[in-house]
Amino acid sequence: MRFRTAAIHAGQYPADHQGAVMTPVYQTSTFAFQGVNQPGPFDYSRSGNPTRKALEQCLARLENGIAGFAFATGMAAEATVTMMFSAGDRIIVHSDLYGGTYRLFETVMRDKQVTATYIDLRDLDRVERALAEGARGVWIETPTNPLMNLVDLAAISALARAHGAVTICDNTFLSPYFQNPLDLGIDVALHSTTKYINGHSDVVGGGVVVKDPKLAERIGYLQNAMGTCAGPQDCFLVLRGVKTLAVRMEEHNRNALAIAQWLAGHAKVAAVLHPGLESHPQHALALRQMRGYGGTFSFRVSTDMAGMTRLLESVRVFTLAESLGGVESLIDHPATMTHASIPPDVRARMGITDDLIRLSVGIEDLEDLLDDLKQALDRV
Repeated sequence: MRFRTAAIHAGQYPADHQGAVMTPVYQTSTFAFQGVNQPGPFDYSRSGNPTRKALEQCLARLENGIAGFAFATGMAAEATVTMMFSAGDRIIVHSDLYGGTYRLFETVMRDKQVTATYIDLRDLDRVERALAEGARGVWIETPTNPLMNLVDLAAISALARAHGAVTICDNTFLSPYFQNPLDLGIDVALHSTTKYINGHSDVVGGGVVVKDPKLAERIGYLQNAMGTCAGPQDCFLVLRGVKTLAVRMEEHNRNALAIAQWLAGHAKVAAVLHPGLESHPQHALALRQMRGYGGTFSFRVSTDMAGMTRLLESVRVFTLAESLGGVESLIDHPATMTHASIPPDVRARMGITDDLIRLSVGIEDLEDLLDDLKQALDRV
């Protein structure tokens, strides 16, 4: 099956559910045994649930993996994956990343003696040196959140494999529709399914997909042991949302690129960080490893914090809110919102400064979105 067909049908078999075309919500905690010491396909919903199984199979198919896992949140997925590492292990992490991931590494995993070393993963020589020093894993975002830097997945995965390190790629920004990390050699593809995969801002969830059977066994064990799995109602909502992923991503991509091009010519905009623009320093890499650019990008405004506040509070179609990937457009100020948990000096080193805005461009009428940004920028 091709992508659009798989998004609608993979893992969802009416014959397994009394002919139900949409996999039902199996809102049950436990399942009857067939006899003493004879469990059926499911025994307890933390260990497995038919609704969750359908979603996990669908995610695996879309990311071209052999096994998928659905989690209660994106951070639950991240926490479970990090538990593959042991005390004394070091993970190389890109120096520009989501604030929640930074918080996980610095306030949780560091206390468990799992250390994150932050480097620029665009510098392959630096990556190789770090791997040679004994790193056990490489944690990647591409594009990064919120600076939209790209990481060469094929190059990084080859280096890591040569040194026996596990590679994990957060693929949330592009979704499986525009990028498939496993096909480029990455070991673990990770998602906040809250975002594009669900696409309707009505559920939180996470997803992990792998190709290696040993990794699948390990993550499956951790998911069950830690109880980080997604509930059936949430899985149902994500399954419903993913059916329109392909058509939504096309609209997100088209609107976001048009807005980025318009912002690039605006007198009050200092820079636009969008890999689909030829001005992006890694535009060639984007063309090589991505099939589109998604709907999220950032830009810098030539103003002070007072002007930024006026802009953010003036939008009418865009909503000032965290998150991304829904059908509605959101505007975010990373320094005071999504990345506020990062210490100010670290944010400054990353380049997450007060002049930076992140947009999650929805699928509304493009002219309405442009009109909204025009009137908001006029107030700067």
